Amino acid sequence: MQDFSKIIFATDFSEVSEFAFDYAFTLARKFNGRLVIMHVINEPVDLRGFYVPHISFDSLEHEITEAAEKMMKKFCSGRIQGFNNYETVIVSGIPYEEIIRKADEEGASLIVLGTHGRAGIDHLLFGSTAERVVRRARCAVMTVRPSVEKHE
Repeated sequence: MQDFSKIIFATDFSEVSEFAFDYAFTLARKFNGRLVIMHVINEPVDLRGFYVPHISFDSLEHEITEAAEKMMKKFCSGRIQGFNNYETVIVSGIPYEEIIRKADEEGASLIVLGTHGRAGIDHLLFGSTAERVVRRARCAVMTVRPSVEKHE
């Protein structure tokens, strides 16, 4: 069986991510692997050239980063008790690109992420970060979709 010594877990802080985290955390503990919990702040739309009253682009970016840090702290608190072999990472960019970049940098043996299982027009409009990661990652990828009866 594969040794999962370094696991990247990508979260968007949704209920789907919470469900997928259980898999990543269980595998990290079972294999005594390093768990990297990451969140990618979707690159904000470039607002230069538009009038946005009382908001500077830099302060907006700072506020988004601060909010993501608070959400990460909340996400981790209570979930990782008694486990110290982890780190948290927050980056800005295109989610699938940043997840793959981090996995490559870390030499990850597994990426775990939740998938919303969108179909049809939702999939066409929003795309699928999970699908793009699966297609491009150089390591194993586990996608986790919550059970229908529990989350619909």
